[in-house]
Amino acid sequence: MTTLQNVDPEIWSAIEDEKRRQTVGLELIASENYTSAAVLEAAGTVLTNKYAEGYPGRRYYGGCQHVDEIESLARTRACQLYGAEYANVQPHSGSQANMAVYLTVLQPGDTILAMDLAHGGHLTHGMHLNFSGQLYSVVHYGVRESDQRIDFDQVASLAREHKPKLIVAGASAYPREIEHGKFAEIAKSIDALLMVDMAHYSGLVAAGLHDNPVRVADYVTSTSHKTLRGPRSGFVLTREENARALDRTVFPGIQGGPLVHIVAGKAVCFHEALQPSYREYAQQIIDNARVLAESLTSGGIRLASGGTDNHLMLADVTAIGLSGKIAEEALDRAGITVNKNMIPYDQRKPLDPSGIRIGTAALTTRGMKEDDMRRVGKWILTVLQSADDHTVADNVRQEIEEFATGFPVPGIE
Repeated sequence: MTTLQNVDPEIWSAIEDEKRRQTVGLELIASENYTSAAVLEAAGTVLTNKYAEGYPGRRYYGGCQHVDEIESLARTRACQLYGAEYANVQPHSGSQANMAVYLTVLQPGDTILAMDLAHGGHLTHGMHLNFSGQLYSVVHYGVRESDQRIDFDQVASLAREHKPKLIVAGASAYPREIEHGKFAEIAKSIDALLMVDMAHYSGLVAAGLHDNPVRVADYVTSTSHKTLRGPRSGFVLTREENARALDRTVFPGIQGGPLVHIVAGKAVCFHEALQPSYREYAQQIIDNARVLAESLTSGGIRLASGGTDNHLMLADVTAIGLSGKIAEEALDRAGITVNKNMIPYDQRKPLDPSGIRIGTAALTTRGMKEDDMRRVGKWILTVLQSADDHTVADNVRQEIEEFATGFPVPGIE
């Protein structure tokens, strides 16, 4: 990036620092991943220069023949990947994908039944400070205290009592496979619509390793940058009969021109996920998560629900005398990036909760496997067991930097 270095050395320097951080550290934030070099290239092209309000064949600007081809490829590949009838690939994020569905099927004040943020849901599932909690009447379900799995008896009971117009399944901090068919049965029993937000585990769905919600849900939303390993963005899958109303909500309803360079990046990531090697990658994510979970459990850390079926785990660090905030900061000093996170039935505050959320998608992209996860687990335990000892953190950081050089980050020279 010599041009950027010459034009704006301050921004160039900050980017270089971030490249180093990503390269020499261990990225374990469950919602993060590394894109391929091809996705990075697509997202950094002259396509960022082009306005393309509208949809392929129906644009409000001229000169869109090439971007029409790109968006059409992205839509076709998304449908092929998930077995969907229709895809809108223009949402800028998962939150906007969710907003698009809500505004398509709901009126302000309508009732939504969704997962409680404190039990693993997402901000856009009705959190009171989010648009979803402000525009709609939201009822929340959660997990059982006994095993911290989704309480479908509670879901069914709340559905019968409140008669929501829309039931939302999916989560941002739930370590078990979600049975979408059970949600569909409950939705059908009260004549409600079902939306599944599969943002976190959509890559596992694409690989055929997690239950596919497309077969039972009215709408499926996702990001493209987590387990799917694409650019930071979103998309919506639905049936053909819903396409016109959904498209109208996305544009002109909540967005103007799509980010065509990011749509191109999405098209590339869908293409990559259609390759046989992608299933091997997704399986390795799951295998790595289970091994890392076992490693942490053996060191005295309690995991929500007792383990994981997918790419993430919720670790209760109060079991070893820490808070989530202290654990996050201690690990960060050692070059291990996680995020503090509430655990179900948490008695602590959101900004200093009882847990940390850990995911394996990014390290798996770098080529790490089970034995590497055991080593990572040992480092995590070493740091947390001496959380206030900066010398321990410094020593671990040095070991990690040496270790990380053997696992290059895609697209970073």
